[in-house]
Amino acid sequence: MERRNAWLSYEEADEKELEKLAKNYRTFLDAGKTERECVLELTREAEAAGYVSLENKLASGEQIKAGDKIYAVGMKKIMAMFHIGQEPIEKGMNILGAHIDSPRLDVKQNPLYEDTDLVYLDTHYYGGVKKYQWVALPLAIHGVIVKKDGTVVNVNVGEDEDDPVVYITDLLIHLAGKQLQKKAAEVIEGENLDILIGSRPLKEEKDEKKKEAVKNNVLRILGEKYGVEEEDFLSAELEIVPAGKARDCGLDRSMVAAYGQDDRVCAYTSFVAMLEMEAPKRTSCCLLTDKEEIGSVGATGMQSNFFENTVAELLEAMGCYSGLALRRTLKNSFMLSSDVSAGYDPAYGECFEKKNAAYLGRGIVLNKFTGARGKSGSNDANAEYVAKVRGIFDDSNVAFQTAELGKVDVGGGGTIAYIAALYGMNVIDSGVAVLSMHAPWEVTSKADIYEAKKAYKAFLENA
Repeated sequence: MERRNAWLSYEEADEKELEKLAKNYRTFLDAGKTERECVLELTREAEAAGYVSLENKLASGEQIKAGDKIYAVGMKKIMAMFHIGQEPIEKGMNILGAHIDSPRLDVKQNPLYEDTDLVYLDTHYYGGVKKYQWVALPLAIHGVIVKKDGTVVNVNVGEDEDDPVVYITDLLIHLAGKQLQKKAAEVIEGENLDILIGSRPLKEEKDEKKKEAVKNNVLRILGEKYGVEEEDFLSAELEIVPAGKARDCGLDRSMVAAYGQDDRVCAYTSFVAMLEMEAPKRTSCCLLTDKEEIGSVGATGMQSNFFENTVAELLEAMGCYSGLALRRTLKNSFMLSSDVSAGYDPAYGECFEKKNAAYLGRGIVLNKFTGARGKSGSNDANAEYVAKVRGIFDDSNVAFQTAELGKVDVGGGGTIAYIAALYGMNVIDSGVAVLSMHAPWEVTSKADIYEAKKAYKAFLENA
């Protein structure tokens, strides 16, 4: 059951729409390199498209009704959007669920130190990374520093052409004989992923401070530019990400190379599908979560009560809340867990089972189950729901394929699907194939991005 390459079916109008979507997607990736930045950017676009804050709706006392467009944000890192449908919401929603966090390096709370006239920021990696991939690259600092008086200082260094970048050094090949004998997981230790940020000492330091003259110069710069001091790192969230803009990839410009496509490629296409909805029968929902890369934990992860609490508030504002109504709304919902899949890479073909692998350019990927080895930790969608989704995609001329994440005993992975399934709703993983997943730069096919948006819109309209 080999699937046809989607590029072969496109007319000129399709290709124009595809390129427009890819361009807007690259712009989004450049604007949203952290979960906070993603929520900020998507909130701005949602409001421009007529979405109104649930908080503002509740404050006004105005009842929510069919046709209303509502969004809610939690701790600036998790977001839910609702386009209220004509049918009673107790009959369920059509939900697109993706995550907006990505693997990265987080700056520690006590990070700044000087060693032999060089100044560093100490980091702790976030999510599943190959540590050796993060050295010898131009890196940027994104995030916030919050001072004791509550002032929030936004930080973004390394993205503009005139900005400096930061860097993690690697050992020169001439001295790396012993290093090269280590296993890949040990070539670069986690504690050695320290960010080089300065080497110029502050002149005319007092004798007792000369040993940290470079560090003091960095602190001077931070004070002048941001008005912060060293202790303010205690209440900072600073993320180290690859510097540079998303780019077309390939001489044929058929792909996108960028940081953070897992899972912002599915988040953005889900968001666009929501904006294109007009007068839905069933309530449409787009849920964009944080912390998926570390188990969907915490107050902004899928395991939190954010989504359930938000739906409860929505029902109350619609005049139909009860505990039973909330349970029915969630149980009767259909969901696509919009998360990426591993694209088949011929260079590492031994890790894939070719009949059940995802291929770039062949459309959106359905993963009936994820998990590892014996399906551990997975949501396994039932056959009836898989058939329903197949029918929706076929009726809407969506190119799709099915896949597993590698050979049975090789590895595996998880998504938010199993958490949403706890409500009793039908859920299946459905996303874009990615090459070099979790690397600083990942690759996707423009055709798959386009088909994902088509698929998500078809699902919202017809599930």
